[in-house]
Amino acid sequence: MQDLRIESAKRGKRLTIFVNGKKTVAYEGETVHAALVAAGFRVFRKSKTGMMRGAYCGMGTCYDCLVVINGRPNCRACMNEVEDGMKIEIDEG
Repeated sequence: MQDLRIESAKRGKRLTIFVNGKKTVAYEGETVHAALVAAGFRVFRKSKTGMMRGAYCGMGTCYDCLVVINGRPNCRACMNEVEDGMKIEIDEG
C-alpha cells in the first residue's frame, strides 16, 4: 500500500506494526488510527448489521474504529498509540 503521509512532516522513530499479518510502517507518537489511514486502510471493521466502519470522529466517541490490538478485541484505534511490533487485526470485509 502507498504511504499517504506528508513527507515534510517531522516524525518520531520509524516502527513496524503488523496489520492482518502484513508488515506496515508506523511512527512513534502516531495513533493506530493515523497509521492505518496513512497506510491506505479505510475499513477497520464491519458492524453487527454488516455495514463497513472506519475512521469517523477520530477522538474516541463514536467507536467506529474498533480493532483487535495484540489479541485484545474492541480497542479504539484512535485512542491507542502504535508500538513497535504491535499486531493489529481489522475486518476489511
